[in-house]
Amino acid sequence: MTWDIAKLDLDAYLTRIGYDGPHAPTAATLRAVHLAHVQAIPFENLDVLLGRGVRLDLGSLQDKMVTGGRGGYCHEQNLLFAAALERLGFTLKRHLARIRLGRSHLPRSHATLTVAADGRTWLADVGFGGDGLVEPMPFEDGATLESGPWRWRLGRDGDFWVLHSGPASEETELYAFRPDEPHYPSDFEVANFYVSEYPQSPFRHHVLVQRTTANTRIRLEDLRVSTAKELGTTLRDRFGIEIAEPDAHAVLLKLAT
Repeated sequence: MTWDIAKLDLDAYLTRIGYDGPHAPTAATLRAVHLAHVQAIPFENLDVLLGRGVRLDLGSLQDKMVTGGRGGYCHEQNLLFAAALERLGFTLKRHLARIRLGRSHLPRSHATLTVAADGRTWLADVGFGGDGLVEPMPFEDGATLESGPWRWRLGRDGDFWVLHSGPASEETELYAFRPDEPHYPSDFEVANFYVSEYPQSPFRHHVLVQRTTANTRIRLEDLRVSTAKELGTTLRDRFGIEIAEPDAHAVLLKLAT
């Protein structure tokens, strides 16, 4: 696999996220496109639960999330987002990060980005789900960001940079990474294989669907559904995801376990 960004239909991507603003590679453009992406493309792991696997080549990402109207998880979302940013003229790096969430030795299974704009470096991440970023934040030790009802802080832990979320008195460590460590397409393939195929991966045992708006996060686990038809309607109306009724039935069984 290569990044192969020339395959991206940039106009189709921007239409998918509802962005019609400036294309200049500025911090303002980065923020606007980041916000638009997060609010338009839901976080979801349904293909993993349905046994279809997840492919990271740009053609597959585009077919699924741009023309197919689906969502995806971190590797899918941030690799698609990275391709769009590079097509807009941004310079960026793709990173693998260790999820923390109370533990410090989990595998490097999360994908995130750092992006250069207006003489600064920014942490950009449209694919964490949960309490992840909704807009980019300065990649600077001690930087904080508040957006809507949410807050994040970036700090150092030795040679790791750690993203925290929540109020200052109740912060949670989301993930940590080393920004100078190079990562290649093959590294993301390995991490993606672990997330989608490893028998003990949480993505294989839990339904993870989330939609973010300007001030709320809607999660499937917070909603009550009892039939495959009701689940299909909920996915379509609340998350913008279309799936067939047999697939909705299979997902419903996962929700019950």
